[in-house]
Amino acid sequence: MDIYLNNTLTRKKEKFVPNKNGEVGIYSCGPTVYWNQHIGHMYAYVQWDILVRSLRYAGYKVKWVMNVTDVGHMTSDEDLGEDKMEKGAKREGISVWDIANKYIDQFEDSMKLLGITSPDILCRATENVDEQIKLNKVIEKKGFTYLTKKGLVYDTSKFKDYAKFGNLNLEELKSRDDVEVDPDKKLPWDFFLWAINPEHLMKWESKWGEGYPGWHIECTAMSTKYLGENFDIHTGGIEHISIHHTNEIAQGFAAFGKQTANYWLHNGWLTGKGGEKMSKSLGNYVTAQELVEKGYDPIAMRYLILTSHYKKGLRFSFESLDSAQSALNNLRGLVFASKSENERTILSEDKNQKINDFRESFVKSLSDDINVPQALAVLWEVMKSNIPSQDKYDLAISFDEVLGLDLLKIKNSSIPYNIKKLMEERIKLRSAKKFEEADKIRDKIVKLGYEVTDQPTK
Repeated sequence: MDIYLNNTLTRKKEKFVPNKNGEVGIYSCGPTVYWNQHIGHMYAYVQWDILVRSLRYAGYKVKWVMNVTDVGHMTSDEDLGEDKMEKGAKREGISVWDIANKYIDQFEDSMKLLGITSPDILCRATENVDEQIKLNKVIEKKGFTYLTKKGLVYDTSKFKDYAKFGNLNLEELKSRDDVEVDPDKKLPWDFFLWAINPEHLMKWESKWGEGYPGWHIECTAMSTKYLGENFDIHTGGIEHISIHHTNEIAQGFAAFGKQTANYWLHNGWLTGKGGEKMSKSLGNYVTAQELVEKGYDPIAMRYLILTSHYKKGLRFSFESLDSAQSALNNLRGLVFASKSENERTILSEDKNQKINDFRESFVKSLSDDINVPQALAVLWEVMKSNIPSQDKYDLAISFDEVLGLDLLKIKNSSIPYNIKKLMEERIKLRSAKKFEEADKIRDKIVKLGYEVTDQPTK
């Protein structure tokens, strides 16, 4: 199938043409592992998991690379503030290396809970410092840098298209002058390729002095290490466009004289009820692990994410998660009920056409910039249709290769913790003859997809 993607590079929806027929290389900007990855972060990784699954469903051999930032990411993306890893170590009173390991484990656990496929390569910045130093030397040799007391700096004046990708107004950005941490920088948006800091907790030797790599160079170094100087798709959040990805592109042109990625895809944000971005600074976040503690199936969160297109983002609430849990329960029940051991019968031309149309509609949805909400809607149409049960089942299991909703989970399911707690509360209310309140609890249980049957009182 032909796939069309919204390419930030061109601001157009374009037909996807891989560099190598039948193969796709994807690089995704991964987590900075100084703290828990909440569902706001995980929203992006679920969406890019769907992209990877969709391409594989279409028959492509996909190599998915994701980085882990465990050094060099400042609390501000503009080379300002404190290194996030050092901040995390100070917060918890453990080493930066222990912080990294702790939150890599948390991230990988979150991925498993949300049904995210493991990337083919999950690469840590600290394990690829040599590659970053080597790339910095290439950029330096080609005349795109200058040296200050604080480090090796990328000279953006040498790259005439620096502002193009992020559609930046550089005159407006001159307001950064009043907060610039390095007065030796020629321009406030010039950025560090290597920071000289012998006092930093994570440091390495280099020709420019003891210190650590800049945040932006790690992605250019690792994406090209594992995927080549020019690869197919680079993904990230919309917040990466103006600084991080702009700087990646600048580094790529300096080192290789060309774009490193042909298609740049960017996801919107998961926001709270009020539309504010979910973030640690606002304290309005929840992790996948906390959803489990609250009694939710974390795949219900995945279902909720699949109701939004990756570019648009999603407004989160526990009410919407309750609805997603109910929908997921109902969908799993329909799929499980559709499995039949009966031998297939010869189908009418009309039924065969319906089945083929469903397959085509599902594929067509994915081919249109990975329109997974529409693909999910096709699955519901299948389950509500009059095609034979076994064909419903087969289509559902096939579609789930992309959706990742674990549709057969009902076979081994037990009553979730949150439902048990609601049932216990309802029993207590009925015992206390608080029937009106008990009925409200019953309605909530029913809304979550479970039937409540009371035993007759003696």
